[in-house]
Amino acid sequence: MNAQENYDILVIGSGAAGLTLALHLAARYRVALISKQRLQDGSTWFAQGGIAAVLDETDSVESHIADTLDAGAGLCHPSSVRFTVEAGAAAIRWLIHQGVDFTREGSDYHLTKEGGHSYRRIIHSTDATGRAVHSTLIDRVRSSDNIDCFEQHLAVDLIRQPDPREGRFRCGGAYLLDRSSGEVALFQAKTVVLATGGASKAYLYTSNPDGASGDGIAMAWRAGCRVANMEFNQFHPTCLYHPRAKALLVTEALRGEGAYLKLPDGSRFMDRFDRRGELAPRDIVARAIDHEMKRLGADCLFLDISHREPDFVREHFPTVYNNCLQYGIDITRKPIPVVPAAHYTCGGIMVDRYGRTDLDQLYAIGETTFTGLHGANRLASNSLLECLVYARSTAMHIDKHLGAVQSPRPAPPWDASRVTDSDEDVVISHNWDELRRFMWDYVGIVRTRKRLLRAQHRVKLLQREIREFYANYRITNDLVELRNLALVSELIIRSALERRESRGLHYSLDYPQLRELAMDTILVPENFANQRQFI
Repeated sequence: MNAQENYDILVIGSGAAGLTLALHLAARYRVALISKQRLQDGSTWFAQGGIAAVLDETDSVESHIADTLDAGAGLCHPSSVRFTVEAGAAAIRWLIHQGVDFTREGSDYHLTKEGGHSYRRIIHSTDATGRAVHSTLIDRVRSSDNIDCFEQHLAVDLIRQPDPREGRFRCGGAYLLDRSSGEVALFQAKTVVLATGGASKAYLYTSNPDGASGDGIAMAWRAGCRVANMEFNQFHPTCLYHPRAKALLVTEALRGEGAYLKLPDGSRFMDRFDRRGELAPRDIVARAIDHEMKRLGADCLFLDISHREPDFVREHFPTVYNNCLQYGIDITRKPIPVVPAAHYTCGGIMVDRYGRTDLDQLYAIGETTFTGLHGANRLASNSLLECLVYARSTAMHIDKHLGAVQSPRPAPPWDASRVTDSDEDVVISHNWDELRRFMWDYVGIVRTRKRLLRAQHRVKLLQREIREFYANYRITNDLVELRNLALVSELIIRSALERRESRGLHYSLDYPQLRELAMDTILVPENFANQRQFI
């Protein structure tokens, strides 16, 4: 194995956050962009709803801030919320300048409304906003001479090395598994940026694509970075329930345009749980669906927009319409069977507004981070907004300071001399299935301390097996992802055990009350870099 040539910036992740940052820096620096699959295979591509931003004169920054704080159940950092919301309109203008084709209504952009929002402020491209944004940014990246794209490369671990000049530690690159050849390559760079997305694949049922295995969070933790609020896993209330459907999200925008949630007998129920009905924040809607399914013993509930005009439904929701039609469901005529599914990781690697982590020259942006924006529950369509805003601010910080950064010291190549090929890959698939099942059963929408302790015991046993496997056998994509998911699951469980209250997305039958003082759950690794206190 030969080391790759060094880069100025190594970006791990090819969603909206990673692509946006790379494009902002490509004019001056050589950038390596890493994608574990194809560039378009991340969560951004599948985002349906849109991007929240204040774009209408009847709306206001203060209203968007208030809605975000309300959804966050007392845990949002007001300064982070204001920073993000105030930068929203500029981020949208940048996307439009890149060529994103947002849906128009006459000469104006069409804005829709989603749960938790007081105004129509969701700019979108029909119901395939993620695809429109992602494909545009990918085209821009591929046309850049200064961005080298490495698809089918999975980050295994970060390189953490002493920085004698500073007397501290720094990040000097990463080891990457070439999934095509099975070889591990060494990539070094002055600065590394994690944009690896969330960890919803820790759960049995998820709206996320297969790559959402918490790689960035796990690597940053192993490198000495703190994580925060890992107990807040957002479950999207409505994913298609069908034996042949996999990870098929039904956008919240349907409810924003008048769709009703119904029981199997056709009656509505959301008004019994919240005065806002179907437009309540996601945590409330998901818990209500979970409650009714358990009360009735139902496999699913239903989302019905068939009372709206068929042409309106087909025009505004072509993706959902066509996806459901594949399974024999015409949403203009009958309701959609739906269940909640793990959707978004609200906690993550602690960063400041410039994406800086606890480790020098390691930045992180997007869903893999904890910025203080989402609090205990992410407001709908604030996620792509966060990706864009923090990618731009992080790029500006890197651009301002990279000239003074020295190249990292040469790191040793990956040593695979003492490992062998495994003939027991069934162990990996079995452990993967067991992990996701007990996370769903014990660390899901409604939790108890007994279930969490049981999950903690199980995850420690799994990690022991995984460590033995990792030490003795040649690594594979599945083994690396399983190792990361097991670690992130442990962090989720530890955080959930520490929060002895019910707040936002964390609901405990043992602690149903809300504590008077809202505090973040911050976990500190044993090898904490301890270089700056920024949050």
